[in-house]
Amino acid sequence: MKALDIIHATTLQKKVPDLKPGLTVRVYQRIREGEKERTQMFEGLIIAVGSGTGVHKTFTVRKVVDGVGVEKVYPIYGSTIEKIVLRKKAQVRRAKLYYLRDAVGKAGRLKETMIKEEATVVPEKASAKVSEPEPEEVVEAPVEEEKAE
Repeated sequence: MKALDIIHATTLQKKVPDLKPGLTVRVYQRIREGEKERTQMFEGLIIAVGSGTGVHKTFTVRKVVDGVGVEKVYPIYGSTIEKIVLRKKAQVRRAKLYYLRDAVGKAGRLKETMIKEEATVVPEKASAKVSEPEPEEVVEAPVEEEKAE
């Protein structure tokens, strides 16, 4: 087995939801800035799922911020993706929702339904790294009473 095949096999072990156009999702992505690392959340509508297979599959998320459309393309099996939370489901009849880029106002709305339980998908490897911090002991300092003069 080639080294590349081993990398692909281990990457494909992540649990990923069935992503479809019309789903509103929250994507939590690890961002590294210098030595610091933080998690950035991006919530928007999936307008397209790429035609790649396996590790090469991508999905495009779009949201509107201050009247400007912002789109991000994520690899489904990306190592920087911490988790994907499914929020809403819209009724759509197309595989690609690119027409929403030009739609303004009511034309850009979809018939949505809330997902009862927020389906959170955490990749297998990331869940192994996440550990609950141990509770720290709380030490109460003696309180000094103020003397009235």
